[in-house]
Amino acid sequence: MKKRFLGVMLSAVLVMGALAGCSGSGSSSETTAGAESQAVESSMDESAAGESTTAVEAADSTANVEGVKADEAFYAQADLSSLKGKKIGITIQSLENAYWAGVMKALEEVLTANGVEYTIVDCKDNSATQIGQIENFVASDCDLIMIHPSDANAVEDVAKDAQKAGIKVMCWDDPMTNTDGNWILNNTDLGIAIGELAGKFIDEHYSEDKKAEVALIGYPQTKILLERGNGIKEGLEKTAAGKYEIVAEQPGLNANEAQTAMETILQKNPDCKVVTGIGAGAMIGANEALITATGGKVPEDMGVFTADVTKQQLTQLMEGDQASRGVIGFEGSDEDTAKACAAMYALILEGKLKDKNVYRQVGPITAENASKVFEGMK
Repeated sequence: MKKRFLGVMLSAVLVMGALAGCSGSGSSSETTAGAESQAVESSMDESAAGESTTAVEAADSTANVEGVKADEAFYAQADLSSLKGKKIGITIQSLENAYWAGVMKALEEVLTANGVEYTIVDCKDNSATQIGQIENFVASDCDLIMIHPSDANAVEDVAKDAQKAGIKVMCWDDPMTNTDGNWILNNTDLGIAIGELAGKFIDEHYSEDKKAEVALIGYPQTKILLERGNGIKEGLEKTAAGKYEIVAEQPGLNANEAQTAMETILQKNPDCKVVTGIGAGAMIGANEALITATGGKVPEDMGVFTADVTKQQLTQLMEGDQASRGVIGFEGSDEDTAKACAAMYALILEGKLKDKNVYRQVGPITAENASKVFEGMK
């Protein structure tokens, strides 16, 4: 099967990326969007069939849509061998991101193993570019197009055009209208989970007489990440009311931005020891700033809590001498997420997706279970 990768610079991005990335694995890849890589032959895997979950009403403040909560039984309905010979186009908001780097590398391996011809492109957070990429996928007669949108509203029309052309469309992250399936998160609930994880830490190390000074590194420019940030506040209040004060809120999507933000916060609030954030970049950057500020001697009452799962985050959790204390992850490892994503492709293409909106699995990862998750990372 021919494989095409239109992406960029993954290995270097893995270390300093924030929320997303993409990598070539085991074959050549182009560094310029729009170029095609070498064709490679792939073998085929087969997954087990299983039973579906029940539909639930999801309180996602992004859309208040109904959907199904995915679990292992849900994904087991998919037969990945049905993907053999299919042509799939994937457009990602940004590849300069550690989370996406690992997941896309794992997804490449899953798709290659199952005989899929695929193309992965990076729109560099530009809606006009992403629209053009989707139009190219339509012109190349893809069987399925997956969109991780820079702006979901901006790509609705071109997604509709793809459907009119007989192409299945899937969205990752947003409950779009003109799609056959949306793989989404309840970002308010995800934020609450982050806040609760941090709140439990605060409850153990602080009191009403000794309140924790908390920083929130978010990204209010994006609706879903604004919701995640608001959820963090709600989670903190649920678990640590009266024992903390949010002393600063700064934007920081990637690690460099988050480190700079945390350094600025510490200048005005040197006693700030608890950091919450929306993704991997927030943890990696804030951890670096706190390590520097403490001379590498991180006190027990200092901690960073975010979403996403990257190798760098997991390494920090496992080492035990870092400020990073816990993350809320999705599905598990990169491999777990990639297999679940491929299962979504198969369910959509086979017409087995009964509920258009599928809510992803989330759960806490700390020092106790980080090593197990690390085994499946790319």
